[in-house]
Amino acid sequence: MPRSKEIQKQMRKKVIEIYQSGKGYKAISKALGLQRTTVRAIIHKWQKHGTVENLPRSGRPTKITPRAQRRLIQEVTKDPTTTSKELQASLASVKVSVHDSTIRKRLGKNGLHGRVPRRKPLLSKKNIKARLSFARQHLDDPQDFWENTLWTDETKVELFGRCVSHYVWCKSNTAFQKKNIIPTVKYGGGSVMVWGCFAASGPGRIAVINGTMNSAVYQKILKENIQPSVRDLKLKQTWVLQQDNDPKHTSKSTSEWLKKNKMKTLEWPSQSPDLNPIEMLWHDLKKAVHARKLSNVAELQQFCIDEWTK
Repeated sequence: MPRSKEIQKQMRKKVIEIYQSGKGYKAISKALGLQRTTVRAIIHKWQKHGTVENLPRSGRPTKITPRAQRRLIQEVTKDPTTTSKELQASLASVKVSVHDSTIRKRLGKNGLHGRVPRRKPLLSKKNIKARLSFARQHLDDPQDFWENTLWTDETKVELFGRCVSHYVWCKSNTAFQKKNIIPTVKYGGGSVMVWGCFAASGPGRIAVINGTMNSAVYQKILKENIQPSVRDLKLKQTWVLQQDNDPKHTSKSTSEWLKKNKMKTLEWPSQSPDLNPIEMLWHDLKKAVHARKLSNVAELQQFCIDEWTK
């Protein structure tokens, strides 16, 4: 059985057919049992648009005018950190009143979406120049060079990591129920400082740093861990040591120690932790610590050592 919309469509076509045969509004109205005003509207639509199909409707007119839209795009292009509330206030100043969600939708239609910003080191012009120089210098280095680079770094691993985002599913007014809260502890509940190294062939040694880290402690760590790591990872004699520009690493005594022990270092641009791939290993290690839910610093130390070897 045909639907009512289909019947209406057929009726509209019938009106046009009879009209084209030379009949007037009155005759068509009587022949089809339609109001004369309905017949007139159908014919007028056909004359204007060349069809009796339902045309797309515009819907509710937008409150954001083309001029207001340009204003929004200019503001977020100039300052991407501008919030939708601030944009709402900006439009209100030119007598355009809209909800902040409407602003987000309109920006989304123009390819501008709210995202969590990536974090990068704050760079001076000198830092930027040094990083670019480093990239150009090593642009054509062979794969063999990077496979024989020993990457090193230190990091702090907290017992209760604070850098992990969490979400819970909960009903309204239940945010402070015990099951819906995550306990926090001052200063991460205890932590350990570790030094680690790795190469393309796998992880090298890891060392827990007890007490204050200074040049002497750093040299002791290198003495106990570098050569065993180079042997375990089967690096070639042309291997290179990567370290950042921490004062303990570049002090006069450390530089002399490296020279005495014939360790070639990779010249490293300042403010460039994001260039060191070991950061990804630290991320994985801290993620594993968080998932394990350790209860004390002693457990944390041992777990870091065990997890690193994996």
